[in-house]
This record gives sequence, C-alpha cells and structure tokens, in this order.
Amino acid sequence: MRIPDAKVALSTASVYPESTATAFEIAARLGYDGVEVMVWTDPVSQDIEALRRLSDYHQVPILAVHAPCLLITQRVWSTDPWVKLQRARTAAEKLGASTVVVHPPFRWQRGYAREFVRGIWRMADETDVRFAVENMYPWRYRDREMLAYAPDWDVTKDDYRHFTVDLSHTSTARTDAIAMIDRMGDRLAHVHLADGNGSAKDEHLVPGRGKQPCAELLERLATRGFDGHVVIEVNTRRAMSAAEREADLAEALAFTRLHLASPSRVPRP
Repeated sequence: MRIPDAKVALSTASVYPESTATAFEIAARLGYDGVEVMVWTDPVSQDIEALRRLSDYHQVPILAVHAPCLLITQRVWSTDPWVKLQRARTAAEKLGASTVVVHPPFRWQRGYAREFVRGIWRMADETDVRFAVENMYPWRYRDREMLAYAPDWDVTKDDYRHFTVDLSHTSTARTDAIAMIDRMGDRLAHVHLADGNGSAKDEHLVPGRGKQPCAELLERLATRGFDGHVVIEVNTRRAMSAAEREADLAEALAFTRLHLASPSRVPRP
C-alpha cells in the first residue's frame, strides 16, 4: 500500500458544543495528526497564546486556522472582513499553521465581495501561508433558492491560488464533488471531510453515513499523492455523551486513513 503525505486533522468545530480545549484533548487521545482551529465565539479560539499552550501541552500541532467567516462570528476579530483575514494570517504564522481557510463573502458585503479575488491574491503574495478558499452552496427554502455568496458559491468559477473542498457543502449544493476537485486540480490544498444526503441543511455527517463520494475522493487523492490536509469537520451535536462523540470522531479518523491508502502500482513484467 502507498500512503500519501497528507495529514489528517480534527476541526475544533467537530466537538461543538464542547470547547476548543476539548478538541485538542480528543485529537491527542485518538491519534489525529493535528487540528484546524475554527475561530469563533469561544474566547480560546481567538487567543494565540492560549492556542499555543494547548498545542504544546497535548503535543498536537495546529495545521490550519479557519478565519471567522460565519454569521455568528461577524464581530469576532473586528467587523472588517479584511482585518479578520489579516489576523487569521498572523495567527497561522505564529502558530506554525500552513493554511488559512476562508469562505467567499456574503453578497451583502458588496465592497469586500468586489475586491475579494484580487485581495486574496494580494494577501497570498505577502506570506507563505496558503489562503484556501472554500466552496459553499446556495441557500434553499422549500422550492426557493437564494445565492448568498459572491462572487460565487462555486469557487472554481474564479481564479484563486488555493482551494478547500468541503463535501458537506457539495452535498448541500447538490454538485459533483469529484468533478469539483478535478476542476481545482493542483490548486486543491485542503479538504473538509464530511458527508451529506443532499439536504438543504449543511449536515456535516460522519464520512460514510451519507451519499457523498467520500471514499472515492480520498482514494483519488491518494493516487495523486496529495500532500495537503484532510480535516474531519463533522457535526456531533446530537451525540448523547462524550463517549459517543469520541466514538464518532474515532470512526471518522479510521475511515479517512483507510481510504487514503492506495495500492502501490507495480510494473508488469
């Protein structure tokens, strides 16, 4: 078997409603290669020194920082979206993370959206940290659809240096995840691994529990020798206990490592 250099990380969002600190504990106990810090309302997620102490104590590296792009984080690290990205870059540099994950702007952030593609290139030119722009999805209610992101929820329609693919988002968008990573090509730097059943809700199921081609995508990355990060970003809010949450995250890790292994190609005699 041939195993690519990709590291498998745990998103701190995967333990919600537990804390950022709990994510480090679980990542260490289960043997994840690192964590992706979701910067949100938990004060620890916003504090570089607190994150460094957690990383050092648990011996779990911080591989990526997810900039605060959600509706609930509009006031985290400033109300100016460019300041948020600058602070995310600073955090990544100080914490040794190679990647900042960022969502495309909401359509009502008109000035930010207008300058977003050029601005991301400019920021990427100023650092070794990769700004990996993540695919999103249309918002749906019954038979109505609203395009909430600009320039587009399908980030492959614009020119970015690096991409993040999120399989829960491809599920919600009802788009082909394999075709999307093929369009991303060598610019795919980061994967948010989760599953979904095509619901209008962003489900973030444990991989293998929905209809997304999670196994096929991992196997394809393995044959390509993908050396980015694969981040488990799942919803464990319905877990009835800490043990059940940890079992879900252990299952997700085992699934990912299994399918990231690909048969070595042996030349025919």
